[in-house]
Amino acid sequence: MPAPPALAHPFRAVLIVAVAVFMTSLDNLVVGVALPSIKADLGGSLESLEWTVNAYTLAFAVFLLTGAALGDRFGRKRMFLLGLVLFTASSAAAALAGSVDALIAARALQGLGAAIITPLSLAILADAVPAERRGPAIGLWGAVGGLGVALGPAVGGAVVEGTHWSWIFWLNVPVGLLLLPTAIRGLRESHGEGGRSTPIDRPGLVLSTVGLFGLTFGIVRSQELGWGSTTVLVSIATGLVVLAAFLAWQRRTVAPMLPLRLFRSVPFSATNGLVFAMFFGMFGSIFLLGQFFQIAQGMGPLEAGLRTLPWTGMPVLVAPIAGILADRVGARPLLTLGMALQSAGLVWLAAVVSVDASYGSLVVPFVLSGAGMGMVIAPVTGAVLAAAPVALAGKASGATNAIRETGGVFGVAVLATVFASSGSYVSPEAFTDGLRAAVPVGAAVLALGALVGLLTPGRRPVALPEALRAEDGAAAGPDPVAGVVAPAPAPALERV
Repeated sequence: MPAPPALAHPFRAVLIVAVAVFMTSLDNLVVGVALPSIKADLGGSLESLEWTVNAYTLAFAVFLLTGAALGDRFGRKRMFLLGLVLFTASSAAAALAGSVDALIAARALQGLGAAIITPLSLAILADAVPAERRGPAIGLWGAVGGLGVALGPAVGGAVVEGTHWSWIFWLNVPVGLLLLPTAIRGLRESHGEGGRSTPIDRPGLVLSTVGLFGLTFGIVRSQELGWGSTTVLVSIATGLVVLAAFLAWQRRTVAPMLPLRLFRSVPFSATNGLVFAMFFGMFGSIFLLGQFFQIAQGMGPLEAGLRTLPWTGMPVLVAPIAGILADRVGARPLLTLGMALQSAGLVWLAAVVSVDASYGSLVVPFVLSGAGMGMVIAPVTGAVLAAAPVALAGKASGATNAIRETGGVFGVAVLATVFASSGSYVSPEAFTDGLRAAVPVGAAVLALGALVGLLTPGRRPVALPEALRAEDGAAAGPDPVAGVVAPAPAPALERV
């Protein structure tokens, strides 16, 4: 296929996709602190209110592979714009919701829009930015997305204390409306492997959706029903069986939505293993530590959100620097050190946390964990692209994001189970006991991820398996992205 015309301002495209990812990452965490206010306004049980969070998580995790596949077939820009429209409209619907059920439905649509936006944003970035400049671009993309995570609790707390809870959703609407015309003008269209002629893998779409839904639903429900309940066991077992059927189908079909040959690359598989470990350990821990200041120390949601900023805000500062360093030293040392710092930070937190712990005793481990997150966010994205041809960037990103979300859901569920076995929400002391038991589990998973990081891409070019080199053009060599220096005479960007 002929190469698309070069963009005059590629970093404008990076900013567009980064702002879009900022909105989706902000909405991942912003709702949690607003649940008491939503309950006071709309009523409903605590279990039904939790589905305002779970519906977003479910839809996001389930449709990531689908969003990437549809973008590769119908056009990444076209589907990205559709995801923006859906996310913006569903944000308005959530703000206008007059019942808990309507809010849950709007949140599910928000998750679907986010599942389209997130993987395609990375594919669009890979297409827009020349390979030699991709490290800083990925750093900016990761920093802006990390800013959404960092500001989520603080923004939610500020809205809850200062105005009506609906404004946590109204904030997305003007941003989305401004972003749409900017994206229409500032992005160019691109397709994945096979381009417009690629047939839709309908059996793959159905199997991946049902399998991921069963697995994610079972994990989410385990927090309420316990791992031994029939609902949880049947749901997870069904999800695993259907996902096994999905993988078997992907081996047979001519145009798979998840090319399994990607996982023949050890660096690609290792990077995705590291992603799973990071989101398991950190999101499970953040879920509990984010509640510590309110439940154990009696603070309001805004003050609690602000106190977590040394942790959640550090990636905003560190990720751009890590993106630049990855071009010079490779992804591997940054990924390994970043995971080790996160593990050390959690071990430190577990050792000093108590009902009467001073904030000063928590700041340094917060900063340590946050810096470790920042060291991973940008290089891990570059490492995924380094280990896959650019034509498969959308599908590679979709797979990595699905693994990331599954890791986060698993982490929250497993650490919540460990928490419940040693503590409870009955008193500050009981909550702290459960927290001290659960956080070391997250630290152990992160330490394991640091070991896996030793297999991720270094400075030397990733040796793609023969099947992948055939897709990317054997003469040009592997795609030179963050953490990889390749001798290719022309960037892989030109082969999209």
